[in-house]
Amino acid sequence: MSAEISETKSWTDDLPVCFYTGVGLSTNQIYKEDGYRREACECEDRSFHFKIDDHTFLYGVFNGKDGSSVADFAAQRMPAEILLGQLNDKTSPEAVKEVLNEAFLAVERSYFESIDDLLAERANLLCELPEGIKSYDAYQQFPDIVNRLRAANVRLSASASAAVALIFNGHLYVANVGDCRALLCKIDAEGVLRVMQLTVDHDLTNDDEVLRLSHMGLEVEKLQNLPGKGSHLTTRCLGNYTVKGGYKDFDLFSAAKAEPVIADAEIIGPINLDESCRFLLLTTQGLYGALEEATNSEQANKEIAQIVVEQFGSQSTITGVAQGVVDRIARIHHDHYMEDPNHVTCCQRDDITLLIRNFNFQLSAPLSASSTLRSYNTSLNAYSNDSSTMGLKFDTQLNTLSSTVGNSISETLTEASITSSTESSEQIKSNQSQNMLLDEDGRIGPYVDFTSFYQAVRKAKDEGTIPEDAIY
Repeated sequence: MSAEISETKSWTDDLPVCFYTGVGLSTNQIYKEDGYRREACECEDRSFHFKIDDHTFLYGVFNGKDGSSVADFAAQRMPAEILLGQLNDKTSPEAVKEVLNEAFLAVERSYFESIDDLLAERANLLCELPEGIKSYDAYQQFPDIVNRLRAANVRLSASASAAVALIFNGHLYVANVGDCRALLCKIDAEGVLRVMQLTVDHDLTNDDEVLRLSHMGLEVEKLQNLPGKGSHLTTRCLGNYTVKGGYKDFDLFSAAKAEPVIADAEIIGPINLDESCRFLLLTTQGLYGALEEATNSEQANKEIAQIVVEQFGSQSTITGVAQGVVDRIARIHHDHYMEDPNHVTCCQRDDITLLIRNFNFQLSAPLSASSTLRSYNTSLNAYSNDSSTMGLKFDTQLNTLSSTVGNSISETLTEASITSSTESSEQIKSNQSQNMLLDEDGRIGPYVDFTSFYQAVRKAKDEGTIPEDAIY
């Protein structure tokens, strides 16, 4: 993250932080064959987690594209559009959902208003070029103007995907645009952990989005065959003035009857937060995308939840859990690249952000400074085992939930199960002592018990059978 961003004061800095929440982050990486890596650009992910009172909590993750300007703006403006009195006297679920919907639209309107100077700069640059001049000729004759124009267009194309979760009066509401995800993990009556995806991926793998664009008159197959993006072209986002403000200038979008890329959020809720709810995950695309690319997994949500449970068993803070999950998946992705002899897959990855809101999942007991190294060793040993040592039974249902006119439609996509048994923190400590050959005080015990030897020597001495020249 640039120094400019980190030093900028925001009004959200004064909002009370939710301490039931932890955030893990890893910046984008380009890998090299010698094992080194570097960032391709500044980190474009942003997040927040606020507790306004005992009945109101707000969380959000934002995945910036073509720069961090929209993600920065949204992370600061979104709370203002939700928490500054908009929820007062809102008693019905429909009213709360309308607040969230208006918040997304208001954030985008405000962002576009904030770039008026940039739009004026681009208009002036265009006026400096002769009318009708070809692109090649323009660059040959006016390279400085063309370069400044290109830079302005890049800034205007900046956008962000977003997932926002609101807990209000004991109920959960989730709103999203783009490819950020929200996953709710619950325990059912049989003790099975269920993982439900509460958000919708807004890209061309989404049948509803394909149908929406088709009804606008677009040839979706051409969009799906775009090099580099294809099916993963984001169909909803915040920002991206280049497309939203001038989609008629693009051959692929010019036939559209209305703006094809929109900021209308899909909203799910209310979801009652009872004792069965264990934790909520908000993640940018970089997390599940890295796992899918490295493992070809079709059940990334389940596997992420499984790694979260692992980290709950070995970390003593919720922030440690979130960062542990991020580090684990980043390592899996990099290892896949290093194991590829041709180094043609997993050559780079995006920023990764994971926000975990814990409800009542038990953390590992806090560790003293003297036992930190022993715990670290034990954790490394645990990671090398298969998932049967994890300590929890999984029966994962990956649900895509969409909300239209107050109705929710759920569709089960995948289901898998992993069975094992849980360990208490006392058992973990006991296992640490056994694995490291430590006594109750944390000291290394003797490797060999010489008690029988000394007893035999004492008996031989008493019987006078030890040779006079024996040494003992």
